[in-house]
Amino acid sequence: MKVDKTKLSGVLIIEPKILIDDRGLFKETFQIDRYNEIGINLPFVQDNYSRSQFGVLRGLHLQKSHPQGKLVSCISGSIYDVVVDINPSSITFGTYVGVELSEKNHLQLWIPPGYAHGFCVLSKNADIYYKCTDFYFPNDEDGLIWNDTEVAIDWPIKLPLLSDKDKLLPTLDEIRNGVLS
Repeated sequence: MKVDKTKLSGVLIIEPKILIDDRGLFKETFQIDRYNEIGINLPFVQDNYSRSQFGVLRGLHLQKSHPQGKLVSCISGSIYDVVVDINPSSITFGTYVGVELSEKNHLQLWIPPGYAHGFCVLSKNADIYYKCTDFYFPNDEDGLIWNDTEVAIDWPIKLPLLSDKDKLLPTLDEIRNGVLS
């Protein structure tokens, strides 16, 4: 397994070892000892799966009182996955990391608790699987608007399909000033 650190503290890009032969392939998507060795040692309590079509942008999401760490994989298709530091006291506040996750590159993205997270779909459809370190609490959800000009994420799609809820998320400036939706 290959692990690359990013410019955001604790955010890792993980390339699992893949065994390929004439029958297909095998990859280990999680093994507690190996992931503990690279610093992922929070318990996973919930697994999620989503399918989205081309152009869908989900996010940028977070939970206020119950922040979730997430281990994200794209098991079919391709997505551009983004993590943003939304902690106003952090030296990387407002900084983002973006990476393509796909069924072809097999990459995983580890997002520690406390970051905003979202993705857009680059293929006709994409299936995303992710493990979470805390449960989902609908009344605790919040986020960062996808097109915040201060963060200036270079999304590979220009006219994303958004939920009504995601269209109303706060800006980085509002987060800086303690205003979450």
